[in-house]
Amino acid sequence: MTTVDDLWYLADVASQQAEQTYHDLAERYDGFVEFTRHRRVERPRFRTVAEDARDHGAPFGAHTLPYRPTGELLLVRHDGVGKWVLPGGELDSGESFREAALRELGEESGIEAHIEGLGLLGRVEFYCGDNNTWGILPVFEARAETTDISVRDPDGEISAARWFEELPEDTRDREEILRWRGRRFDRP
Repeated sequence: MTTVDDLWYLADVASQQAEQTYHDLAERYDGFVEFTRHRRVERPRFRTVAEDARDHGAPFGAHTLPYRPTGELLLVRHDGVGKWVLPGGELDSGESFREAALRELGEESGIEAHIEGLGLLGRVEFYCGDNNTWGILPVFEARAETTDISVRDPDGEISAARWFEELPEDTRDREEILRWRGRRFDRP
């Protein structure tokens, strides 16, 4: 008996959902910085990201660019990647991107913020053998309403959170964050 591989179909449906989600966000927001990333992944990881992209278009969930009016940005230390990253993560059932971004911000830093728009919109392309798909990475700009840090990450991935005037060299997506910051605050 021959097993039919449905990965190509899953990848196609995921790409269609990512396209729809991208257009929905692009029509609702303007002035965001766009970027693209390419990832070659193993088959099990490809299936996981394709399933997430199929379900809501965003395999990495939603993130925030939390800032103070003076321009400092909040980053969290993600032990799994060994870098400073923007707070964020996967969507819970029934959550919007904005709700997920704010929930993750609270869990990973204790900060409360007000979303003011979409700061970054990434396209993440995934490849595995002959299969490919993609998903979006929405990153909302959020003005901090509280600034006292308290890491309560239930996943145990975040070990620290800190306000930065100058971004550390080991900041993931550093160039894109600096481009956004330059637009938002007229400075690098």
